Parts: sequence; structure tokens; C-alpha cells
Amino acid sequence: MVSLYIYKPKSCSSIPFLLTMEYYGKRNLYSFIEEETRANQSSPPHLSFKSHRQISDYDHDRDYDHDHDHVPYSPSMSSSTPNVNMYTLMPSPSLDSPWTLSPLQTPSPSLLHHCIASLHRQEGNIFSIAVSRGLIFTGSESCLIRAWRQPDCPERGYLRASYGDVRAILAHGNILFTSHRDNKVRRWNINVAENFQAKKVITLPKRRSSFLIFPKTNTQKHKDCISCMAYFHAEGLLYTGSWDKTVKAWRVSDNRSVDSFVAHDDCVNAIVVNQEDGCVFSCSSDGSVKIWRRVYDQSSHTLTMTLKFQPSPVNALALITSLNSCFLYSGSSDGLINFWEKEKMSSRYNHGGFLQGHRFAVLCLVAIEKLIFSGSEDTTIRVWRREEGSCFHECLAVIDAHRGPVRCLAASVETEKLVVMGFLVYSAGLDQTFKGWRVKVLPEEKKGGYIEDVEAMYTNIKISEYEMSPVLSPSWVGKKLQGNYPVH
Repeated sequence: MVSLYIYKPKSCSSIPFLLTMEYYGKRNLYSFIEEETRANQSSPPHLSFKSHRQISDYDHDRDYDHDHDHVPYSPSMSSSTPNVNMYTLMPSPSLDSPWTLSPLQTPSPSLLHHCIASLHRQEGNIFSIAVSRGLIFTGSESCLIRAWRQPDCPERGYLRASYGDVRAILAHGNILFTSHRDNKVRRWNINVAENFQAKKVITLPKRRSSFLIFPKTNTQKHKDCISCMAYFHAEGLLYTGSWDKTVKAWRVSDNRSVDSFVAHDDCVNAIVVNQEDGCVFSCSSDGSVKIWRRVYDQSSHTLTMTLKFQPSPVNALALITSLNSCFLYSGSSDGLINFWEKEKMSSRYNHGGFLQGHRFAVLCLVAIEKLIFSGSEDTTIRVWRREEGSCFHECLAVIDAHRGPVRCLAASVETEKLVVMGFLVYSAGLDQTFKGWRVKVLPEEKKGGYIEDVEAMYTNIKISEYEMSPVLSPSWVGKKLQGNYPVH
């Protein structure tokens, strides 16, 4: 354990916060989550955060059967008994200056961002986020999948499952998929009407009959945590990746597993699907990114290409497709974001370079329109944009998002009367906070008025080369910056 670093926020004049972090060599998402889980079980005595095991609901929920998944709770449908909400609203941003200027090296701003919501969990960390039809869904250590309304995150209700540890959430239309501690996936139908309603449709794989004298082992079930999911809309195929190194394909129409294959030599950390051609991309802690294609007129998948340009574990993937281009992005534990461009006349992906900026591991990626959002262990979110018709990327903003590593991200387009107004980004960090951001990208030719006023406010700000985050101990940061650690 490295030396402790004590940080006192400006909002608290008398109570310091004590935070610790371990130094380690080989860094990947699997080991990071395992360390974080152990840390929650024996948290420092100065921290007032509760673990989910201290919540009475968890002790009640963990003994449930598979058939006892519940219909969600909706605040508008509850009784008059006061609801004890585990999420507490943190202080709102300053009203005098609601917008934050991006820390750019150029004098003119290209992007403005504003924190519109900040929620704090007392019973654990959020592991997964999904956005669909005006709702945000969050999964955590508990058995509750909470639903929030966009954009400013008032709570709409929650879904109660038999098991917690919701490591992956996927939303498409009125369908919601969630993965749980029992290494199974639950499918829910969501009604986003005035009163939030949801119903569990099925658990994948299906539960075998309990009346068999000699019940068979369910071979369709993953043997370890399901860490990621992806959905191919045209064919109705759900892909699940697991720490057991396998990828499974499920046909949603009849809830059957149609294929299962060993995809990597280590944990599968992320999966994305190209909705144009059905290609499946997977990444792993073994440092590789692989491309899979379904065999014509069959359910099986075959490996078409292996992309491996670094020995570091790959934690996240994102895909941007358009009429003229297709770019694949991967975030790894060395802090780099590699990208590949698809050849127009073939299915081959050529390495186009890497985006450098994050100081520590990239843990999550999300791509929307022409933007790429990356969340990192260095507690920041970076916003990247590719120049049209080229492989050149620029970093539009560095958002000091959390006081701990940024664990997951989700994003959606914000529209008003069919006009795109900007983007809504939602992040969860291992500081037990969940935040919402409003992001606006400013065209370079549009200057004057408020933009010039914002620019003038920050003309005297000198952006330092490195500003230490309060969650990282000085000695650990020093070793990282000096390169006195192996890169794997």
C-alpha cells in the first residue's frame, strides 16, 4: 500500500476525506474490478460510505429464487410512506458560471460542458449505464436496476432482480438486457409511459426443470461474470462476453443460444457489433481485438482478423460508421486509444494510429455522431473528434469528471423540435458517484456574444502540464509518471 494522500474539498471546511489506492504492475479491467470489490469489503474507517452488505434490502434479496424477480417500483405508484433513497444529491454547480471551459491549448474554445446532475451512492459503485427512450438505467452491486429520466436524472423507479452485480446493461427500444452475479442475463420489457413500468420476460439461459431425477448441467450458461453485451438489430442476436474467455450468441425471438466459442486467451472485456454488416468485435485482457463474422446461412461464427498492436490489456471498444467510413476504437491499460479504419472495398481494417492523452488506463469508450468519449483511471473524461475525410483527431475537452477512476459511460443526442442541440453524457466513477453532463460542440466560424465572454473569463488561466487528482497518492503518481512500472 502506498502512502496516504489527504484531500479536503472546498465545500467541507472541517472534515477531511481519506482515500487510498494501491500501486500495481499489470493493469487490466478484470484485476481493477477485483481490487475495487475487495476494497469495498474492507473500506478505510474514515470513510462514511456503506457497502451493499450493510443494506437490509440486500440480505433480503440475495436468497431469492430465479422466479422471484419483481415488477419495478415507481415513485408515483408508491404508498404514502416516505421513500428512503440511497442516492443523495450533491451540491449543484455554481450559478454564476454554469459552463466550464475546456482546457484547450488554443485560445478559442471548441466545446462547452456543464454538469447537470451529480448523484452519490452510499451502498457501492455503479458498474454499467445504458440510455434509451429518454431513460437512463444504472446497474450496481445491489439487486436494483434504477431508472432515471433524462436529462437531469430525477428517479423514475427501479427493477428488482434476484441477483446483483449488474456488470452490463444493454437497452434497445423497449427491451432491456441486464447481466447478474449468477452469470445469467435477464430480459425486461420497459414501458416509458407516464408511470414507469417494466416486466421481466425471461432469464437466459432458461432454468432447467427441477422435476428431473438427474438434472443436467446447463452448458449454455457462462462459467464466470458476464462483462459485456452487444445486440445485432437486424437479426435479433444478443452477444454476451464473459470473463470465462467465451462469447455466446442468443437468438432473442426464441431465447435460445445459437453459438458459443472461446474468443480470447483471457477475460473478454467489451463487444460491439457493426449494424451494417453484422461483424462482431471483441477485446480482451490478452491485449487483442478480434473480428468475427457469422458463417453464411449458419449460426456459427468464424474469426476473420486479429488486431494486436500493444501488449496492454484492452478494456473498451467503440465503433463509428457512416456512409463513407467505418472506424473502430479500442482503449487499453497503457492509456492509449488505438483506432482502425475499414477499407472501402473489403472487410479489412487498417491501423490508423492512436490517440494519446490519458495518463493511466482507459476503462470505457462511447462513440456518438463524430465524437468519441473516453473515461479513464486518471479520473477524467476526454472528448475527441475526427476531422472529416481524414484520420486526424483532436481532443476537444478534458473533463475533470470524478475523484476516482471513470468506470462506465453512456451518451445520447439532445434534440429540441428535431434540432440537435448537443449531447447528454452520463458517467459513473469508482468514487461512488453518477453524473450527467450537457456537452455542446461549437463550430469554429461561430464567434462572438457569449462565446467571447466565456473566452475572456479564462484568458488568464494557465493550463498546467499535469494537475494531480486528489484520489491518487503522490508516490503512486510519481512511479507512474517516471515509468517505473511494467506495461502489460
